[in-house]
Amino acid sequence: MCPSWDTVNHGWTETAVNLCQSPSTITASVGEAARVHCTQSGEVPLSPAQKVLLGATHLGETALVSPEMSSFDSDALRLHNVLWATKDDTRVILSWNNNLTKEETKKYTVKYILIYKFFNTTKERKERLQEKEKIIHLKLHSGFNAKVKTQLFAKETEDIIKESDWTEFTYKAPPVYIQNLSCIIYNISFFNCTWHIKAEAPEDIQIFTSYRHVGKVFACQQYIKNARKKNIGCYMKEIHFQPSRKINLNITVKNLRNSSRELSYYKAFTPQAIEKLNPPINVSVSLENRSIKIRWKPPPTIGSARKKCFLYQVKITDHKIANVTAENYKYPFHKPAKRCAAQVRVKKEICIANKIWSEWSEPVFIHDEKTVDILMLSLALFCPLVFLGGLLIYACRRYRCLEVLTTPVPHPSNNIKTWLADESHHQVCQLEDWLVQQCQETCSPVLGP
Repeated sequence: MCPSWDTVNHGWTETAVNLCQSPSTITASVGEAARVHCTQSGEVPLSPAQKVLLGATHLGETALVSPEMSSFDSDALRLHNVLWATKDDTRVILSWNNNLTKEETKKYTVKYILIYKFFNTTKERKERLQEKEKIIHLKLHSGFNAKVKTQLFAKETEDIIKESDWTEFTYKAPPVYIQNLSCIIYNISFFNCTWHIKAEAPEDIQIFTSYRHVGKVFACQQYIKNARKKNIGCYMKEIHFQPSRKINLNITVKNLRNSSRELSYYKAFTPQAIEKLNPPINVSVSLENRSIKIRWKPPPTIGSARKKCFLYQVKITDHKIANVTAENYKYPFHKPAKRCAAQVRVKKEICIANKIWSEWSEPVFIHDEKTVDILMLSLALFCPLVFLGGLLIYACRRYRCLEVLTTPVPHPSNNIKTWLADESHHQVCQLEDWLVQQCQETCSPVLGP
């Protein structure tokens, strides 16, 4: 039987451990204060399976990994860590120590593997360190789980000689009553932050903010309130930002009934990473050799204005959005008679990661001027013609013009018909006499007397 620390009931309990037949004393640290002690005076040889199990952690890790450790070495089982945490304002200093001797520290290269994960997140952060501490910024997290492992490396070959079990640690911070915090910089000198208050937050709390930048602290200029008059945002203007220096947003949750109960959080921002640029300026469009040529200039910014820092997107009517790094874009245009609009937006991505796109620039239209002039002329003539035609139809209906135009012509009388017939017969006879006379005059000289 071996006494073991019960992390649930916080006390020592008796646990049966069949492997307590080691000639040495084994100490394993699991958690902040969990320990297992097994002592046996008799020297009973261990089987290979027992050796592997004793050298394995509770997470299935094998402690004996080097070929040099193929034969059992009781020293390998003495390697363990002890963790503790120190609260320092809005950060936690996680520290640990091992039981290595000075000779072992000089003989081997010592490294540590740290894995930690904040509460209510799935992303694990893994780091390999040579120091025995790590500063963890809580930001808006209410705690974290961490585990540390010590590894010894041969200085000549960098092979792993031995490693410890994982030592776990849990840090619980005060509750966090805000969520979905986001901040944005726009128009060069405007700073705006918003957040949501969690449903489980006490009713009698109020949230206040300030920010620290370049060694100075500035209080919020104007709060944004919800229907319950709770502060859910902060608006500030005319602020001078240094792009290389971080902005530390300090959030204080005060209990209005008990002034001694106060919680503080903070979150850091890089100015250029949260800057929303204005749309590109001087956007112009022209038609050159049946291609659209778009030109623009980058907007003002608080950080670097080098050309390589900007990423643009160009949107043309009925075409896919194109990513562009230059300050111009050319696209074949096969339908010059169709009016086309072009817009551009921008963000910083090359020099610094920024996910915030600017708004689209005002649409600039392009077309074939000759075609559009003819179309406009046609429309200008068509509209008056339609109007005049409608007016004419109305007048005809009003004054019965159509009835006058469509009245049938009466048949001529018999006298007119007789006169027309006589007149036609007389004209035919005259024509015949004239032809006979012409023939006689022409033929007489030829025939003779």
